[in-house]
Amino acid sequence: MFKSTKFLLTAVVFVIIVSAVLYFYLRPQTFAADEILSEYNEDQNCTSLVINYPKDGTIFPPEIIPPKFDWKDDNPKSNCWVISIHFQDSTQSMSFLSNAKEWTPTDEQWAIIKGRSIEKKAGIKILGFNENGPNKFYSKADMSISTSKDSVGAPIFYREVNLPFKDAVKDPSRIRWRFGDVSSKEQPPVVLDSLPVCGNCHSFSNDGSLLGMDVDYANDKGSFGLVHIAKEMKLTKDNIITWSDYKREDKELTFGLLSQVSPDGKYAVSTVKDRSVFVPVDNLAFSQLFFPVKGILAVYSMENKTYNALPGADDKKYVQSNPEWSPDGKYIIFSRSKAIPMESIKNKGGVLLTVDDCRQFINRDSLFKFDLYRIPFNDGKGGKAEPIPGASNNGMSNYFAKYSPDGKWMVFTQAESFMLLQKDSELYIMPADGGEARRMDCNTTQMNSWHSWSPNSKWLVFASKANTPFTQLFITHIDEDGNSSPAVLLSQFTAPDRAANIPEFVNVKSDDIKEIREQFIDDNSYLRTAQEHMRTNDYINAEAACLKALKINHGNWEVHLEMAIIRDEQGRTDEAIKFCREAVKINPKDGDANSMLGSLLWKTGKRDEAMTYLTGGVNLDPGNANSQIRLSEALLDREEIEKAITHLAQAERLKPDHRTYRHIADIMLQHGQIDYAVERYKKAIKAEPNDIMALNNLASILVQTGKTKQAEIYFRKALEINSDLVQAITGLGKILVADNSRAGNSDEAIALAEKACRLTNNNDLETLTLLISAYAKGGRNDEAMKTATIALELARENGQTQLAAILEKSIEFYNLNKSVKVVN
Repeated sequence: MFKSTKFLLTAVVFVIIVSAVLYFYLRPQTFAADEILSEYNEDQNCTSLVINYPKDGTIFPPEIIPPKFDWKDDNPKSNCWVISIHFQDSTQSMSFLSNAKEWTPTDEQWAIIKGRSIEKKAGIKILGFNENGPNKFYSKADMSISTSKDSVGAPIFYREVNLPFKDAVKDPSRIRWRFGDVSSKEQPPVVLDSLPVCGNCHSFSNDGSLLGMDVDYANDKGSFGLVHIAKEMKLTKDNIITWSDYKREDKELTFGLLSQVSPDGKYAVSTVKDRSVFVPVDNLAFSQLFFPVKGILAVYSMENKTYNALPGADDKKYVQSNPEWSPDGKYIIFSRSKAIPMESIKNKGGVLLTVDDCRQFINRDSLFKFDLYRIPFNDGKGGKAEPIPGASNNGMSNYFAKYSPDGKWMVFTQAESFMLLQKDSELYIMPADGGEARRMDCNTTQMNSWHSWSPNSKWLVFASKANTPFTQLFITHIDEDGNSSPAVLLSQFTAPDRAANIPEFVNVKSDDIKEIREQFIDDNSYLRTAQEHMRTNDYINAEAACLKALKINHGNWEVHLEMAIIRDEQGRTDEAIKFCREAVKINPKDGDANSMLGSLLWKTGKRDEAMTYLTGGVNLDPGNANSQIRLSEALLDREEIEKAITHLAQAERLKPDHRTYRHIADIMLQHGQIDYAVERYKKAIKAEPNDIMALNNLASILVQTGKTKQAEIYFRKALEINSDLVQAITGLGKILVADNSRAGNSDEAIALAEKACRLTNNNDLETLTLLISAYAKGGRNDEAMKTATIALELARENGQTQLAAILEKSIEFYNLNKSVKVVN
């Protein structure tokens, strides 16, 4: 009995303590806030503070997690704030205090706020005061929010990408896909990651039973994965098709981006025979420019496993892309524009245009606008494509149309030009059959796109860069009249160093997809990854990819050859030879491998063996320009100039592009063939006026031959393309320092030399001595002496005793004569 009584008393005490703690946790702040708020009256003269988020009129879904209210208050006297919430259901309000310009309600507080604001406005007042005098208010703002009775009702599948874009392309394994509900307080779980090849756009059937995803499989950019939904899903070779199979006999490449699964899961549609602008841009937030400039629509039948063009959307005079199915599958909306004439493109191969071909768009010298068209699907027979009123011929670019699942509305993106990742893009809504297009109230200040409807047609998720360069996801409520509410940020969905894009509502439960695993990656996939890393001289990641490939298939001779290239670039010639020998052993008939082995052996002095492989490589594959060039280098070393020139001429015939001309010029320059090198640099520049290294190298030769006026022209052209090219900056600076015939040379020379030193972190003797000379010419003696002191220390560290002695004497002259001796 005693024990029972003691237990009961203990339990009662525990309940009292817990109740007290809960009361203390929930009430003291409210009580204090109410007490301070009682001092407020509307007649007080307050400045306006700005509530950044949420916006006035925001409608929250009933399952959303607590938002963070944040505001801007420029009144210096305000250092504390009271947040007061008034409801329509009674006069009783809720009040809270914050000593920062933000406030997030607890889960319990937010549940009460949502419950009392369903389909009703809750008025919010934020008042700023000073903690030393809480009886006076200095700033204020009013707004209202409400909670919808409509739940979101479906999880979101989306991609999370590291920026800038070029880094994501270089290492696609860092891209990941997440899947989760807006009600989750944690970031949705990763369901797919570590994919070492590119994975892009995705789509689901209306019932959420089928996923389609663009993937780069087997070196085929047109690959498209189709997999049925399960908790654990596998992307295998058996469930990957390729859009490249459409009329493969035409030998015309296909990228196949922006593919879409039909609502019933029986078809897929994509752009084929396409070419696209797909280039990196030097801007973290908008680090890529992408839009197709050529292509037609093709349809794949799941049942028949056949590909056919869609009549009415297959006119080669136009680019037809970005298709979207109507909910009943009877129509397809797509973006259309006049195709770029392919004869105007310098890069004749490949589905992606080069940076040089895209420069007019990167600089916005030329614009490219799309109109939205609608075509009947008609079981794949197509029909007449008609422009959609309100989303065509409006002087803007219209794209990325999405029907609401109930078939009532269509939302699309509009920008001045191009497609997808545009700073000025905004969302517009219109009746599904066309009509007046209205700008949506949910639009943020910067980039609005990548949208998707919830299955109940009540919510729209979209991506925006309003708050950060790393794209975030937002949702907005759509009412019966197509009106949208201010955007609700899904703050928990994105990591601070990742951009979230391609969000899509999926008509399943959040635990219906737990994991998507790839099971199609092979040694060639890792080889392509290594080759991508090598384009940016990333030897470490390139080697790591090759080693993964060799672990899968040690007999892949191309991987051994790639490892030889990596080792050669690193100056590890002996290791390069070992890998190259293995490549030749596995595939003795490959001319390129034989030729490279010969070139490596030549470097180590094994010239007889080297010549056997060099000549063998050319004989095995006389159409390989690289083999011809490698043999010519050996012949030049043996001073067999005429023979070398014969093979170089053959290389030029095989591959007459600016890279070949520049490569040959570089080789001939190393062997003292100045005139030959000059002519090839000029050919390279004629073939590609923006070949920056050809411009710089040609200018450098002209300086050496005393043609400084011509050299200056080429240096300046190089700097127009890349103003940070140190070699060109230094070359032009030296010309200006030496030229006394023009006024103002000193100022420009100093500016150039200072920039060159900044770019090299004051750790390059050539740029430092240029700066000394420039300061000397401009009469800036003290600065010249300081720079000479830095250069002297660096020269001593690098063991350049002769230059150090010259600098020491120069500094003595500065100190003794208060003048500057120019260092040449």
